[in-house]
Amino acid sequence: MRRAPEVLAPSSTPLHTRARVPTAAELADIPWLKTLQADEHARAVADLRVVNVDTGELVSRIGRPVTYWFGVIDGLLKMSNDSATGMPITFTGVPPGGWFGEGTVLKRELYRYNIQALRKSVVAGISVDTFHWLIDRSIPFNRFVMNQLNERLGQFIAAREIDRLNDPDVKVARSLAALFHPTLYPGVGTLLRITQQELGYLVGLSRQRVNEALHALQALGLIRIEYGGLRVLDLDGLRRQTQGPSVDRD
Repeated sequence: MRRAPEVLAPSSTPLHTRARVPTAAELADIPWLKTLQADEHARAVADLRVVNVDTGELVSRIGRPVTYWFGVIDGLLKMSNDSATGMPITFTGVPPGGWFGEGTVLKRELYRYNIQALRKSVVAGISVDTFHWLIDRSIPFNRFVMNQLNERLGQFIAAREIDRLNDPDVKVARSLAALFHPTLYPGVGTLLRITQQELGYLVGLSRQRVNEALHALQALGLIRIEYGGLRVLDLDGLRRQTQGPSVDRD
């Protein structure tokens, strides 16, 4: 897994005291809502809460009991271990459209990871009880959650493979491809709003080394570096990267 500098959490009032009802635009960005029947949709919308999260703030913490199933409306989160035990290890990033923690919610267990905002983000959530209520009633919702679990498993297997790679350019390429996963992160599309520093936190490399890798990938026609983000031109090409691009870095 990727080792990266820790993003320190700011002092803040608890998230639940700042939670609010979602706007119509925010509801439109929640993919699984569209799969529900009218009564299920009404129950979910009545239960949904949204909160604005500050940079560095924790959405969930290791050892805390699960209370919500969370999703990212806007911003960027990272999933990592407990930095109190040593060097923090980042498992994955969660960009817009991503919902996470369904395994923990299904088992009603304690969190085994921290979820922290890498920038100011908007996070939505439904309670554990409503999640299980939907699981008991909605076949389309079950399919959505099952697909999430299946794709997440594949993502973590790929992450273990990336960790064994010695080439930083390939690590950046594969990690970037994971953030453009169309099933797990449908809100991203082809343009991901991310800084080189944020990508460095997720990959475990310095901003300067990430910059070199991105320009090498751009030279291959796989991505385009744009103001405030990265546009993927060849997602399959990023996934196929096994050897660092041969680009002069004078």
